[in-house]
Amino acid sequence: QVQLVESGGGLVQAGGSLRLSCAASGSIFSINYMGWYRQAPGKQRELVASFTSGGSTVYADSVKGRFTISRDNTKNTMYLQMNSLKPEDTGVYYCKAHKVSGTITYQLWGQGTQVTVSS
Repeated sequence: QVQLVESGGGLVQAGGSLRLSCAASGSIFSINYMGWYRQAPGKQRELVASFTSGGSTVYADSVKGRFTISRDNTKNTMYLQMNSLKPEDTGVYYCKAHKVSGTITYQLWGQGTQVTVSS
């Protein structure tokens, strides 16, 4: 089993910064994908940033140049550094991982952390 726990959310003024963390535990050797998603009130959950299987990074157009995804394999933790935050960045941020077991890929989600950006 794999557990994902996010932290680091909070309330920040527009233009401020936050760093989110996603700590993975359990059978992490079976993870072949990790990414950050967010869901704003009344909207669908959307990709913010992720690592590809080749290790490169992908960003939503709306966060390019402002957000940086990174990871520390020694700590089994993924991060999302968010700078120049805007009110439209407000939402619940989720960590997602894909766990492979045989021929089956399981999609796993953390519990989410709230980010609120005030204008």
